[in-house]
Amino acid sequence: MSGMDARDADLKKELDATLQARRELGEEYESALVDSFLEKVDQRIDGAVERRVRRQLAEQQMVVARGSRSPKPTDSWGERFGFGIVSLVLAIPLSAIGGGVAHLPGLLVAWAGIVGVNAFQAVRTNPELFRGRRHRHDKDDDGWKD
Repeated sequence: MSGMDARDADLKKELDATLQARRELGEEYESALVDSFLEKVDQRIDGAVERRVRRQLAEQQMVVARGSRSPKPTDSWGERFGFGIVSLVLAIPLSAIGGGVAHLPGLLVAWAGIVGVNAFQAVRTNPELFRGRRHRHDKDDDGWKD
């Protein structure tokens, strides 16, 4: 039984005990029993949130200590390829609508939007993409001076 299953089982036992106590004590104690059960649920939720916040804070501190950006699971080749394919597929109807409604200016606006969205995505996944040569780290110095 994993940790989550154990907590769920404990919570189920608490609920069963609360319902049993309600049957034995009667309706006059119902609100007190419900309040008690909800307080236990709140404590469980607070504990879970606190653990998650502590974990995220520790991860952020590790990233800061390493001096690097946090790895993003979305920075993958598949995501970039998929985004490019989707933008090209959507370019067809956008071009037709822009060209059909406003002719050449509409077509230019549609393609400016497509290029803008793709440029934004490229910069998001690779922040150094549009920086000048001076700002890049000289990992592979080719002998040219700025």
